[in-house]
Amino acid sequence: MNEKITYTIAEAGEIDEIFTMYQSAIQTMCKAGIEQWDEYYPDRQILTEDIAKKELYVGKMNGVICLAYVINRECDDEYKSCSWNYPDANYCIIHRLCVNPGFQNRGLAAQAIRHIEAECRKNGFDEIRLDSYSKNPYAIRLYDKLGYTVVGHADWRKGRFDLREKKL
Repeated sequence: MNEKITYTIAEAGEIDEIFTMYQSAIQTMCKAGIEQWDEYYPDRQILTEDIAKKELYVGKMNGVICLAYVINRECDDEYKSCSWNYPDANYCIIHRLCVNPGFQNRGLAAQAIRHIEAECRKNGFDEIRLDSYSKNPYAIRLYDKLGYTVVGHADWRKGRFDLREKKL
């Protein structure tokens, strides 16, 4: 299903809707036994900073925010010490991809990733990196299906995360 999503850089005035969406997604994940996010991450301050840096993007359908994600080059030390397959690639990193629970199970995450890949190619990047929670079967299936290879791991507060990459 390829529903029409409009992608834009998030605006400060959208923080309430964005934060509510993330909180709803956290509740939905917890009910499914996925303890990836919580009240500490991602919190309102992190999302507000993402907006201020113009790194948080939203996808809208009929004027409603159906998803959000961050694109930048910021990463933790675990990324820097990973044995990437393409260490010299001009890469960007996807963070905090979130689909509004009211829009889940419609293929929107995959559609968003394909949009991100096209935008990154257009902007001169040749690789995308990301991390995914090793106990989130939905994320694992999504990134495997879209060709993101696990090249390492990071052990953070919530557990093990797979470090993944895809050459564009």
